[in-house]
Amino acid sequence: MLPRLKKFQKDFNIPLTQGQFLEEHNKLSPENFKTTISLLSRFKKEKPLLFKNNNWYIDKLRRPFIDWLVSSELGKDKTEVKINHEK
Repeated sequence: MLPRLKKFQKDFNIPLTQGQFLEEHNKLSPENFKTTISLLSRFKKEKPLLFKNNNWYIDKLRRPFIDWLVSSELGKDKTEVKINHEK
């Protein structure tokens, strides 16, 4: 009988800087959802209740960020973010 191997799961519940969050988000995202520091800064200004001090958590903030990005007018500005609306 073969022993069970535990799958490696990255810990996303650690505090990150904004730059680290940007890097991790862009690694996990398809090309059409990659973002910039300026968009992350706008998101933080518009959603301050999601942030405790200056920490960014992938597991807590990534989904709200994507939702905000898709629903906002910024998502339609292709100079700010590369969202491909073509199917």
